[in-house]
Amino acid sequence: MKYTLIFGLCLLNFCTMAQKRAPLSDSALLDLTEHQTFKYFWNFAHPVSHMARERSNTSFDYGDEVVTTGGTGFGVMSVIAATDRKWITRDTAAKFLLQMVNFLLKANSYHGAFPHWMNGETGKTIPFGRKDDGADLVETSYLLQGLLCARQYFDGDNHIERELRNRIGWIWSEVEWSWFTRDGQEVLYWHWSPNNGWAMNFAVRGFNECLIMYVLAASGERYPVSAAVYHNGWAQSNFFKNGKSFYGYTLPLGFDYGGPLFFSQYSFLGLDPRGLKDQYADYWEQNKNHTLINHAYCLDNPKKFKGYGPNCWGLTASDTYDGYNAHSPTNDFGTISPTAALAAFPYTPEYSMLALKHFYNDLGDKIWGPYGFKDAFNETQNWYADSYLAIDQGPIVAMIENYRSGLLWKLFMSCPEIQKGLKKLNFQSPWINK
Repeated sequence: MKYTLIFGLCLLNFCTMAQKRAPLSDSALLDLTEHQTFKYFWNFAHPVSHMARERSNTSFDYGDEVVTTGGTGFGVMSVIAATDRKWITRDTAAKFLLQMVNFLLKANSYHGAFPHWMNGETGKTIPFGRKDDGADLVETSYLLQGLLCARQYFDGDNHIERELRNRIGWIWSEVEWSWFTRDGQEVLYWHWSPNNGWAMNFAVRGFNECLIMYVLAASGERYPVSAAVYHNGWAQSNFFKNGKSFYGYTLPLGFDYGGPLFFSQYSFLGLDPRGLKDQYADYWEQNKNHTLINHAYCLDNPKKFKGYGPNCWGLTASDTYDGYNAHSPTNDFGTISPTAALAAFPYTPEYSMLALKHFYNDLGDKIWGPYGFKDAFNETQNWYADSYLAIDQGPIVAMIENYRSGLLWKLFMSCPEIQKGLKKLNFQSPWINK
């Protein structure tokens, strides 16, 4: 009897474990990943502002009230995806976003641009650095990328959706893009502070994650910048054009080996790279080859880190065992960030699916939790993050959704202002009305 009972308990435990990691279809696994990751921006949203918390833990003395402007923009996109997949009702989502937008209308802003961080209860600026205590134009651009998608999606003829569209329109129209040329220079500056002026002195030149800022600045209706700001600012740097081949893939723009993968993700959550071209690059080729180079490097694994391979790849900015770092083939310490491969689904669906299955089926006990995959892991160091970061969780939802339905690309590219701005910069795109 005793041995029968022990055998029965062992069999029950085995069946429970087997059920826990029972193979899911590709579609079911994508559903689960999107839905679970979305919860970061829904269940864990700040209760007053509904903005995205910077991170799930309070390390680095961030505090419980810190919300992030750019991560909130990514979170808005996840709410749209969840609404479209019927995980939340349309009315509930619209009310949630309207509360967020009403909060933003009263929050600190500087010439229409928001700070990197703010207090999610009061809307007051929380400095990102000693002199970074004012406008952050890049973070504001990520926010607007999401809000413009929401404006296009919530097109219903009812009070809540009309108010949501109108208020998003006010926020969008009041950003003084031209102010950030710093007295008419032909380049955009990242920061401005009421206390420190232009002391950060960061002129933004490409190629990196900031393309969306230049597209939005050219698309602005009240305070736009000229096309010369794009061509003479963004497109002029000693690391803009590349043209070299890495692992057999030609990289049109950017740093050797492409840099961290967020370069090909953050600006393209809304900006559709399919058929998007200008005089400098084909952006589908740019983003796909950037991803393929990152993947090939991890397969090559020249530093022989544990775990790297066809099922385990992806280098980008994330938490790591000794802090935070922007991982890339030229800055590799053995840390894999799940967001890197998962937000690359549109570019490398087969390779991304292999990574997703490995992360969930093989490493799930270590890196899967209430808001999807944890931020990063390093098997060489036997380190697995406990943290989630808004700027890493958001692209997972948005880019998996774009891979599956193209939803967020359709919404953002349907904006008449964006089409006009892209034309102004001499972009080609299937979305631009000729």
